[in-house]
Amino acid sequence: MSERVIPGRRGGLITLGAADALWADLTTDSAVPAASAAFTCSPANARAGYVLLGGRVVATVKASGGQWSVPEIEVRRAAAELNAVEMGRQDLVRIGPFRSAQKQKQNEKTPLRWRQRITRELQELGDPERAAQPEGGRPHHLAGIDWRRILVEQSRGHTARTWWLPRAVVRLLDAAEHTETQWLQAARTRQKSAAVTEPPSHHRQTLAADGRQTTSPHCPTTPPRSYNGELQGHLYSALSRKPGISRKVAEWACAICRTAPAAVLDHCHEHGYVRAPVCHSCNTQERPDHLYSNDIRVANHYTRLFHTHAADWLHHWHRCPGCRTRTTLPLPHLAAWTAHIACRSLRPTHRDPRGSRARKPCGVLRVSWTGSQNTPRSCLLTVAVDFCPSGEHRVLARVPYREAAERFGTWLAETAPAVAAAAGPDRLDGLPTRFRPVIADTSSEGLALF
Repeated sequence: MSERVIPGRRGGLITLGAADALWADLTTDSAVPAASAAFTCSPANARAGYVLLGGRVVATVKASGGQWSVPEIEVRRAAAELNAVEMGRQDLVRIGPFRSAQKQKQNEKTPLRWRQRITRELQELGDPERAAQPEGGRPHHLAGIDWRRILVEQSRGHTARTWWLPRAVVRLLDAAEHTETQWLQAARTRQKSAAVTEPPSHHRQTLAADGRQTTSPHCPTTPPRSYNGELQGHLYSALSRKPGISRKVAEWACAICRTAPAAVLDHCHEHGYVRAPVCHSCNTQERPDHLYSNDIRVANHYTRLFHTHAADWLHHWHRCPGCRTRTTLPLPHLAAWTAHIACRSLRPTHRDPRGSRARKPCGVLRVSWTGSQNTPRSCLLTVAVDFCPSGEHRVLARVPYREAAERFGTWLAETAPAVAAAAGPDRLDGLPTRFRPVIADTSSEGLALF
């Protein structure tokens, strides 16, 4: 379609209807499902001056004849960016509902607010199966992405429901919110300048009927900058109270994935130090699964943390001076590592019921502990298997904290030599002496944890 004549094209601009058709055509083979009415269906609003397509802003202009139009080249660029996104349908991130969602204040910096929009639509419909079907054929999208086609519902018991999206889509929507925020900030700056210099009327910015800013198609946006340890050594308790820290965090790219804009300050609860600004997706993935005061479930996402991307995650955790000095991890992470790595060979397996030769790991790993890392002589980690197909609930191992820490140090030297070389007991100056317990959070809402 790239060479054929597009109806509605004039001077590099195409009408919104033509843009919808072009977007749908260009994204047919995209791994991320795109909406067929990305320019004409809510929340897209041409009068606002822009439309979000993935992480890109496409400006809208009112062409001669009163028709709203968009630059064709920007639609093609947005489609190319979306087509380049690789999405794993099994790599999911929870997006709601959360018990404290009603108490949260809406983010007024961006009209997108994709988490709130999705939660509100699903709660209004009530039935997730019906929610997955567009009403009356009307498409539903966020930033040009048809999120209903990839939404996953998981149930626990007969009442608890949770909603999940693929991690790549979560990062894409976070990037869209960040891009929109930067666009609106630039629009406000241009509006203030316009009030002083009084430019020609066709360059002025106005408020749309719904309160959103309109702006020039050439309004610049600022990409997030790389994090280079600017917050190293800062205590979270002090830094989190500084005015404007949320805005400053949003200026960085996530220190782990380095692609999505940062949203929270990840910090160590045991020592109180800031590690780095990270995006919601990485922060959720890092968090221990089903965190209680002394018991966690060892979920599949630890394969990424301790196998495929172990060096990156170990470097991130050791941004905390306390963990780096003691060559260890926070107790929940060390417990998960002990169950997932040190006790891997102890986990029983069962024959696949479908008859294949492959054997399936038994049940679900769980690890609990008594005592704390501040009393290592009495701290004991217990690794067990729950939900065994044969009905067993068996204990695999009981590992003293000191032994677990020693095993971790040996494994660290083999897995991430550069991280191990920077660790050691010679960096005790300035570490807090007061005990900071692991904070229990069973609501699954504490995205800033760990």
